[in-house]
Amino acid sequence: MKHYFLVLLCIPMFLMSQTTAETAEQLFENKQYSKAEVMLKEAVKKSPNNRKLLELLGDAYGYQEKWDNAIEYYEKLVEIDDYNANYHYKYGGAMGMKALIVNKFRALGLIGDVKRSFKRAAELDPNHIDVRWALVELYMQLPGIVGGSKRTSMKYAEELENLSKVDGYLAKGYIYEYDDEPELAEEFYKKAIEVGGSLTCYDKLTNLYEKQDQPLKAIENIEKSHKKHQRNAMHYQIGKVAADYNIELEKGEKCLYLYITNYTSKDGVPVSWAYYRLAQIFKHKGDKQKALEWINKALAVQELDPFKKQKELILGM
Repeated sequence: MKHYFLVLLCIPMFLMSQTTAETAEQLFENKQYSKAEVMLKEAVKKSPNNRKLLELLGDAYGYQEKWDNAIEYYEKLVEIDDYNANYHYKYGGAMGMKALIVNKFRALGLIGDVKRSFKRAAELDPNHIDVRWALVELYMQLPGIVGGSKRTSMKYAEELENLSKVDGYLAKGYIYEYDDEPELAEEFYKKAIEVGGSLTCYDKLTNLYEKQDQPLKAIENIEKSHKKHQRNAMHYQIGKVAADYNIELEKGEKCLYLYITNYTSKDGVPVSWAYYRLAQIFKHKGDKQKALEWINKALAVQELDPFKKQKELILGM
């Protein structure tokens, strides 16, 4: 009877923490991270060893780039459960993000801990895709003098390929792109498109073409992606490439009109940028009046420096 009574006492606390967690996750979806932080701090005071609440509080700090606070709570989770791969992954990730913003000497002191945390996560969970991606990027971006290694990065890319062909091909494409081998990067991004065909796969190849100053290939790839995914955002991408490289201006203009007509907040790029791209296109065409019309529309929405500079260029025509 005594044990049954204790169980009954625990039920309201469990339900309360579950409700708090669900509310926090909803706040995350709405990008209300500071509000989630306040709520979770109060919840953690009442349940200081609740792993879910501790993890969510660490996440709330992470979303706000409060890396010291995020590290504190992820470290607590690692101390509570040293065999949880995801805790090690988040702990290492938060330390890695901190290493990017501190001075080089402090960053060097963090790198060893980041590696250990990621490797521990990878050992604990042989199917953890995210931590293998983190290791691919870490070993490629680190200088050789502090342990960077293309070979090690490729080792984790191979592990990714064994888990997911798409992730493996994307990882290898990333490695070759980072190592300035665009032909091999293109080969693996194309393989990723063949196997998976997600927006991410197409975007990686499009970005590679743009970096390599191959705008016609970029537009062709965006059009293939649009046929499969039918996303309005791709109209903006084509317009952007056309405006940046002064090519296929009629197609770029038409796509930007479609983007503006069908625009919703879910498309990502604010509509003011579509106005800006149209101003660029009309500038390329030598139509000063229409270029001014569109850049003024962009400035009416947002007074951004690129928009102001573009207006100066148009006025100087």
